[in-house]
Amino acid sequence: MVDLDELEQVLAGLADPEIAIHSARFFKTGKGEYGEGDTFLGIRVPQLRKLVPQCRQLPLTVVSDLLHSPLHEKRLVAALILVDRFNRGTVSEQKNIFTLYVQEIGIGINNWDIIDTTCPHIVGAWLYRRDRSLLYRFAGSENLWQRRAAMLACFYFIRKEDFTDALKIASLLSEDREDLIHKAVGWMLREIGKRDQQIEEQFLHRHCATMPRTMLRYAIERFAPEVRKRYMNCGRK
Repeated sequence: MVDLDELEQVLAGLADPEIAIHSARFFKTGKGEYGEGDTFLGIRVPQLRKLVPQCRQLPLTVVSDLLHSPLHEKRLVAALILVDRFNRGTVSEQKNIFTLYVQEIGIGINNWDIIDTTCPHIVGAWLYRRDRSLLYRFAGSENLWQRRAAMLACFYFIRKEDFTDALKIASLLSEDREDLIHKAVGWMLREIGKRDQQIEEQFLHRHCATMPRTMLRYAIERFAPEVRKRYMNCGRK
């Protein structure tokens, strides 16, 4: 087990400046881009995952502090620690982790990789048998990361063959202005289609003419070529 100082030392030792430069470009950190100002150590996700079991004794307050780090990988490892702790926790502990996580969406949990990697396993898992109105509030938020979290939380439901809220939130976001939402919605529709293509196509019949092309391309990626072509021509004269 490591304490915070030891974790900081391990992360510093794993840092790779070349990867950090690539990550800064990949995650769009330039002025006006979605990741503006984010900074990187240059550590791959599998390396961060290997650290998680060593961090099980870190106080939740320390993990929360890590979520406020300007360094992307520290925020990501903190979110991964929360997933691990959620999976091992009592219902009371899970509730505290869920509450902390939700409070941080758009603050410390503020990039697509952090949300995609962790949100289904905390927000989706907690809400699976509970009231899901939070997701609809997030879907209507001005905050990009809250909207993405609303969609990605549904991945947990989709894996349980529960598509209702995923489809409703996809509908709410079907004409969203942000590319990162287009990709998230299309991805979740594709995941529904893997399990029940007829249900996905029912959604597409209603929305294909107005949904963004990126969203549609993601949604139909696994369809036969002739079916993909038909959908891409949907609504076009």
